[in-house]
Amino acid sequence: MGEPAMASNKFDAAKIAEEIYKNAGGLENVLTFNNCMTRVRLNIKDDSLVDTAALKKIPGVLGVVHDEELQVVIGPGKVNKVAAEMAKMSGTKLGEQLPDNAGFSGKKAVAEKAARIKEQTKAKQKPSKFKTILKDISNIFVPMIPAFVGSGLIAGIAAILSNLLTSKTISGTEWTQIVLVLNVIKNGMFTYLVIYTGINAARVWGATPTLGGVTGAVTLLTGMTPDAPIKNLFTGQALVAGQGGIIGVIFAVWMLSVLEKKLHKIIPDSIDIIITPMIALLVLGLAEIFLIMPLAGFVSDGLVGSLKWVLNVGGAFSGFVLGAAFLPMVMLGLHQILTPIHVQMIQQLGYTPLLPILAMAGGGQVGAAFALWVRLRRDKEMTEMIKGALPVGILGIGEPLIYGVTLPLGRPFITACLGGGIGGAVIGWIGHVGAIAIGPSGLPLIPLIANGYWWAYVLGLLAAYLGGFIITYFWGIPKDRLAQQKQLADEFKDAAIEPQVKENVKETLTALTDGKIQGVEYASDKAFASKKLGDGYVIVPASNKIYAPVSGTVSSIFPTKHALGITSDDGFEILIHLGIDTVSLKGTPFDIRVREGQHVSAGILVAVVDWSAVEQMNKSTETMVVVTNMDAVKRLILKVSSNQSVNAKDEVAEVITR
Repeated sequence: MGEPAMASNKFDAAKIAEEIYKNAGGLENVLTFNNCMTRVRLNIKDDSLVDTAALKKIPGVLGVVHDEELQVVIGPGKVNKVAAEMAKMSGTKLGEQLPDNAGFSGKKAVAEKAARIKEQTKAKQKPSKFKTILKDISNIFVPMIPAFVGSGLIAGIAAILSNLLTSKTISGTEWTQIVLVLNVIKNGMFTYLVIYTGINAARVWGATPTLGGVTGAVTLLTGMTPDAPIKNLFTGQALVAGQGGIIGVIFAVWMLSVLEKKLHKIIPDSIDIIITPMIALLVLGLAEIFLIMPLAGFVSDGLVGSLKWVLNVGGAFSGFVLGAAFLPMVMLGLHQILTPIHVQMIQQLGYTPLLPILAMAGGGQVGAAFALWVRLRRDKEMTEMIKGALPVGILGIGEPLIYGVTLPLGRPFITACLGGGIGGAVIGWIGHVGAIAIGPSGLPLIPLIANGYWWAYVLGLLAAYLGGFIITYFWGIPKDRLAQQKQLADEFKDAAIEPQVKENVKETLTALTDGKIQGVEYASDKAFASKKLGDGYVIVPASNKIYAPVSGTVSSIFPTKHALGITSDDGFEILIHLGIDTVSLKGTPFDIRVREGQHVSAGILVAVVDWSAVEQMNKSTETMVVVTNMDAVKRLILKVSSNQSVNAKDEVAEVITR
């Protein structure tokens, strides 16, 4: 009756996908699923059907997070293969809602520890609109992180080569052609970022994805020429492509989702597919062109005046303001107004002192990311994402860090901007630091620094790194994330203690009640019968009194009282599960007579159960006793015949360590 050995360690994406669906409660329990750089994310109908413990045991799964959504950590590269297999099995695409009759059925199982932590976390957290907005922003941009990272690295390499060409360090048409090709590849992402943002935002808010993409594309003002510009209704000036930026697109798509849902209710079904898209695009397109983009233009005009004043003041103050304000400007699409300022300065001075200061904003993001890596090091998704985005950020491409890391968390984005301000203050204080051409920031800008002041630029960059790190480390970590780290640390500590089972030990398990006993493989609950939760026995109780099957410490009691765990004196983790699917009874039939942390002797009364109430609710009374840390078990032997009647406290099984 020992635990079956794993047949192969080979990565099997199809098998992992099948096991994820199975232990998530079946395909019919999954509303939608998607994946980011490291994990599959599932929106679940009924959380009680999710078997977190079994999910963690799937070969190839690195971890599981189960809070507002179910997240299965698989790792970079491999997660895409698993998500593709899940799409095949469900017959749907990423982000689409699964049909109600999809696939195989899942079974309810046990996830005591994960469920308890979830309840504790939810009880401590206060819902807020701000957190909801941040979560929506995260859901919009996280699926784009792999493209950000890949395109960003290509852009960084292109920037280095381009700047080396400009500074005459390298030359030749071959290098120019290489840079051109690399830029064409990276532009596939960054030029059309507003379109991808519109598509993902539409998915998040329930609008039609293609309409969201078109809504984003409107800001590109495709077809508009200098000879026939679209005028700003308020100022009469020509609109600039990209005015309004990413934030404008997100707001417009949110409006699209609201409008489209209302139109679906009003427009007759026979013409809905024709009229609704037309009206939605027309209304939102006009709103973008004649309201959202002009509003951004109004803000940009005010910002130009502010920038001129800041530049006139000069020194460290100017550097701090510009360095701190640059990233919010980028998000609003207002950074476009800086290009003519750069050009004018290069013509007048031979260099632009503005660009090195603004480049510090990316340095603040890098420093903040390092701080998050240190403080949230137990968050596997966060650390994997940071590891992928940091090289790109150091090369001057900040989108992966902004949209994938700091902005979704809220506070780190602000502290990162302040870190950029510190770097800008250093450069402003030194003075005379300028770039001879417009180019990306980060390390690739070093070859373009004029008059030998590259050392000052590097000093400012280091100050931005350090400033972003320190401010974020002490003041930029969200409290809920810190609380999650503490829980993960406690779990890690428990896991470190868990394997300490004594060597060459035989542990005896007694019957926890009167009744008929069998090996756990005969349990009606497939999760237990498969032994994925451990090996042991199942008993059909003939008494309402439940006794401890082993001496040890009560390690956990499930909130609904239908299950509890005991860590034996020899280190075995024993799970007692009272009935099947009894979590839904919310503790009513169960009277637990022990408390967490209490040491109990084998045969002591731990619970009294009203089994008649359980049966009246059409629930099975089968009660399971399993050893969950089977990695330390050589074999488990049932010492009684199958389906034999036993009395409480009879010796029924023997566990032998490896």
